[in-house]
Amino acid sequence: MRVLVTGGAGFIGSHVVEALAARGHEPVVFDARADPAHDVRDADAVAGALAGIDAVCHQAAMVGLGDGVRDAAEYVGRNDLGTAVLVAAMAGRGIRELVLAGSMVVYGEGSYACPRHGTVRPGPRTVAALDAGRFEPLCPACGAPLEPGLVAEDAPADPRNVYAATKLAQEHLAAAWARATGGTAVSLRYHNVYGPRMPRDTPYAGVASFFRSALAAGRAPRVFEDGRQRRDFVHVRDVAAANVAALEAGTEPGALTAYNTGSGTPHTVGELAHALAGACGGPEPVVTGEYRLGDVRHVTADSSRLRADLGWKAETGFEEGMREFAEDGAARSAR
Repeated sequence: MRVLVTGGAGFIGSHVVEALAARGHEPVVFDARADPAHDVRDADAVAGALAGIDAVCHQAAMVGLGDGVRDAAEYVGRNDLGTAVLVAAMAGRGIRELVLAGSMVVYGEGSYACPRHGTVRPGPRTVAALDAGRFEPLCPACGAPLEPGLVAEDAPADPRNVYAATKLAQEHLAAAWARATGGTAVSLRYHNVYGPRMPRDTPYAGVASFFRSALAAGRAPRVFEDGRQRRDFVHVRDVAAANVAALEAGTEPGALTAYNTGSGTPHTVGELAHALAGACGGPEPVVTGEYRLGDVRHVTADSSRLRADLGWKAETGFEEGMREFAEDGAARSAR
């Protein structure tokens, strides 16, 4: 297949390009970093880029928690308007296959169980609770401590920041396109992706990137809250492989299919900081008690549907991946 990869010069997109080529496909990069004219919001540019294309891997997005709501218009413009322009152009060109870079942020908090009330969904954490160091959500019915679990794709969406809201809107746009055209749309809901070429030192980089940058400068990683918040850290090459698997699978036409894309092995943010510190030979992490209001406490993936339907599984283990990630950071710092 000849596959247009929006955001193909970026962190995840560049790995998708390599994975496609390794499988014998012909990736075509569309990315404003490679060419300023490649703006996914430019209808003429997108329509031109889709000539001769069989499928699209839509990776282009503004990512991360960013700067609260002050950059909301930029997020909506890049993510939602960009996706709307893309699917409209795909409909015009008769292209019927789309893989979307989705995100686990659409869930808000992850899955929780109360000993008394079973599965519950806690509300957003309050400033008062966070200021007091009460980071764990409580049962909304009885106030009891909750046990976090794996979140599945049928969990209700509950986006809790601007970025999350735009990622959910992207899925709705892709689903509307699939229904209208009979196309196949897959949203890979990425969990915490890390690995070579990850951006650094911006408000939009992931926590792994911030920790690595601190260690490269000889500083201790600063861990927010108490470091016990759980995430699923998945290597970028595994995510790229999931994109190729989704393109080759031929999923149900006329609908959007969502797949959690995680390693399947939760780790805490504190464990991440310690693993990177050990791999970098740097200072031990410092737990600060600070917080970001838009963050959730625990969200980890049940990726069994992706494994069952597409035959995909994560191949890079946590310790191995962290060593490689640390080495990549050292190599980039030496340049």
